[in-house]
Amino acid sequence: MEMTGSVEADSPEREHAGAAGAVLVPKLPKVEFSLACRELAAPARERKPNAVVQIAITNTQEQSLTAYSCTEIVETHLFRFTAAFETNSGTRDPLFLTGVTFPPEYPICEETRVKLTVYDVKDKSQETRSFLGYTTFSVGDLLKSKEQQLTLSLRTSDGTDTVGAVVVSRLKMGEIEDGEVDHIAADARGQKCTLVCESLHGTSNDKDGNPLMNAVFKNPVCKVYRFQTVDCKWMLVREQMAECTLSFNIPKQLITLYIQEDMRRIQELKDLGELSPHWDNLRKEVIAHYGQVISSYQETLTELNKLTGSSFKPSCSKSEKYLEFIPINLHTQRMQVTCPKKTDACYDVVTVGAPAAHFQGFKNGGLQRLLSRFESEKKNFSTAYQCIYYSPENTAKAKEVLSSIGQLQPLISSLADQLMQAAQQHSPDLLKGALKTLSDKTEQFVHALKDELVKNALLALHTARPGYVTKSQPGVCNNVDGKEARPKEDGPAPLKRQDSIPHHSEYDEEEWDRVWANVAKSLNCIIAMVDRLQEHENNNQEPASDQTLADVITSHSPGDWQEQIYPLVVTLKDCVTEVVDRATKSMTFVLLQEAACSIPQGLFLKQRRDIVFSQALAALACGFVMRLYAGVKDKGFLQQLHLVGLIAQFESLLSTYSEEIGMLEDMEVGISDLQRVTFKITEAKSDDPGDLQPVVSGRREHYTVEVPLPHDVFEALPEEIKEGKLLQVYPVLFNVGINQQQTLAERFGDISSQERINQKNFEILDGYYKSLSDKVPLQYLPCFQTQTDLKELLETLGQNIVTKKRKNVEILWLAGTICRRLNGIRFTSCKSAKDRTSMSVTLEQCALLRDEHELNKDYFVRALDCMRREGCRIENVQKNIKCRKYAFNMLQLMAFPKFYRPPEGTYGKVDT
Repeated sequence: MEMTGSVEADSPEREHAGAAGAVLVPKLPKVEFSLACRELAAPARERKPNAVVQIAITNTQEQSLTAYSCTEIVETHLFRFTAAFETNSGTRDPLFLTGVTFPPEYPICEETRVKLTVYDVKDKSQETRSFLGYTTFSVGDLLKSKEQQLTLSLRTSDGTDTVGAVVVSRLKMGEIEDGEVDHIAADARGQKCTLVCESLHGTSNDKDGNPLMNAVFKNPVCKVYRFQTVDCKWMLVREQMAECTLSFNIPKQLITLYIQEDMRRIQELKDLGELSPHWDNLRKEVIAHYGQVISSYQETLTELNKLTGSSFKPSCSKSEKYLEFIPINLHTQRMQVTCPKKTDACYDVVTVGAPAAHFQGFKNGGLQRLLSRFESEKKNFSTAYQCIYYSPENTAKAKEVLSSIGQLQPLISSLADQLMQAAQQHSPDLLKGALKTLSDKTEQFVHALKDELVKNALLALHTARPGYVTKSQPGVCNNVDGKEARPKEDGPAPLKRQDSIPHHSEYDEEEWDRVWANVAKSLNCIIAMVDRLQEHENNNQEPASDQTLADVITSHSPGDWQEQIYPLVVTLKDCVTEVVDRATKSMTFVLLQEAACSIPQGLFLKQRRDIVFSQALAALACGFVMRLYAGVKDKGFLQQLHLVGLIAQFESLLSTYSEEIGMLEDMEVGISDLQRVTFKITEAKSDDPGDLQPVVSGRREHYTVEVPLPHDVFEALPEEIKEGKLLQVYPVLFNVGINQQQTLAERFGDISSQERINQKNFEILDGYYKSLSDKVPLQYLPCFQTQTDLKELLETLGQNIVTKKRKNVEILWLAGTICRRLNGIRFTSCKSAKDRTSMSVTLEQCALLRDEHELNKDYFVRALDCMRREGCRIENVQKNIKCRKYAFNMLQLMAFPKFYRPPEGTYGKVDT
């Protein structure tokens, strides 16, 4: 979770942020109120009630009663630890920390009636409770009351007896004038304790029209609490959890791109032309497997397009095939905090099930193990298929070359046309600018092909043509390593043949060098011509012009400039086309051999990697959009964004035992693959939700996610971002298992994978911090109450990672703290982002309240229990499995670290 946009409540900056950024934050709830009881009747002489209030809503049209929410249980023993409210009446006067909130979308009006029913809970674990009394009121009664507070009598079921009272107090966040406060006072050892609810975002947030948040984040669930600070004041805390349209939107776009890329690959294989029978048969086999993958992806996409309604995949559907590309239980969660005389703050986190291929299962491990095993066995496959073995670096290079030339060829053609237009307009400045851009991209194109792999692959392709007679032993496993032959500084080096690569006496080794060099030569001809044209233009502008160039350029009319340059531009385009044709075929042949010698395992692994990456990218895009919306008015954040990029810190609670180690191995590769993703901010066509959805483009080697913003918001961005600069994200993963399976792994199994992951990602995080320190003033980073130096936090994290300590959750706490301090994006995951994730998120929220907002230490456990019992996370459990129980049992919880255990009565054996 990160702190976003915190400014003083009465500062000018605060007022501007509220006015300008109204579309960037969720609309405030319609009505919020807190509850307290007075003089509750004791159910028995020897025992005072453990009170809880059930809130229900009466539908004014249908006159039906709907259960809406519930407070936490206030127990007798809690009052012994809450000195501020320790009275002789015990819990006959319970004050509830969990309030009631109605989000903007909820259908209530002044006539809506609210029923409050008070129960005495005898046994939380068995959920046994007895009725004490009830009361009702209308929303209009509360809004029109003088102090916006109602004191209502509690009556028995027959309405005859009074058994106490309920105090309903409206929380007026966003509407209170300066100096005005809402308060509930309770006698506490002779002093008063006041509930202060100052404006969180200013009245502008109540305005209608919230295109960004409404476009991407759906179905919000809101909860509100009040907690006491160390100085006996009150803070107001709101949780908001929402689904994200990107859960399905991003995977559907990715599947479409996967299909298009594989169809292009099939066409490239066909375009290789005639091959010898051996290679032609391998090509047919590879094309057939690509066809199967495409058919499977098309079927999945068809099924996904049929789905409407919910924007998330519940945990109980994690093993369904047609949903395997969709992230599990992806939600955003925001905690907003308002404290008296302190800055307001927001803390965001994205919760998602670990990106993993659940449908395919984990019998043989996850991607990290499967890929490692596959690479070690691939040399044997290449021998069996009589293929050349290419290392992973070489196949990655082949894909990179194909991607580069695929992007650069149309760009060079377009820039060449712009050069022609500048020549037609007879504009020296436009001509100079167009030529510089064309030169830069052409040099980039030439550099992309300056690799011995291309030359070696062209020779290998030549030997695979029909009628070729090898002069060396056939059927040998050939090993090509692009690092063995490096070009010299002054030009390409001679090809270093290996004995295993057959040499054809008719093959002209220098032909590729000539074709490749012709691109640079044709560009140089254009540069020379433009220089001559501009020199002639300058000479014509002098009083006594020198006409010695008249025999070269007889006229300076607009038409002649274009005529002079046109044939040279055509030559450049032709040279580029010829190079692209040869390079595409050679790299396609490399990938044909890689695919042929890895059927079917290689394509199976590619599918698994596609699935895991799809889930990871959907989560990352969700987090990036949420972070961008929160920081779009923060100049320091925007500078950090385009100069360095953002850290994306994934916290995982998976164990390194049984199936979960396979999930972790999938997740490790999926998160690492996010390094291939960049983001780009664009201007939206309109404020329509469809035009504000992020768009994915690219191929498997590199994807770009374009995030549209409304015109007014886009115009306020730095020029570098508006000009389309690609924005980097640095994903890091830290894992600490906390359940009973991790206990087994630590005692009898192997936790080396967890140690390796944490160490590797710590190095990435440390490198990011050093890069950030060099490029961005650290005062641009958010300010926190805890002033521990970032460098010191990193050193402590590094020490914890190398320390042998069981279930060292401090690694997760430190990594999360560092991420927030670095303006990063926070993610929390377990198998389904439902149970362990809920424990972690609520613990982190309460730790932030304690460390940053001075939560009273006596309220820490109560706050934790409130959030876990009646907060957004138990609603998340309900959404996933239709049951308000965390999937733990007592035996399992004995293995959990202390603060990761839910309150009694909130867990049990359930079907997940």
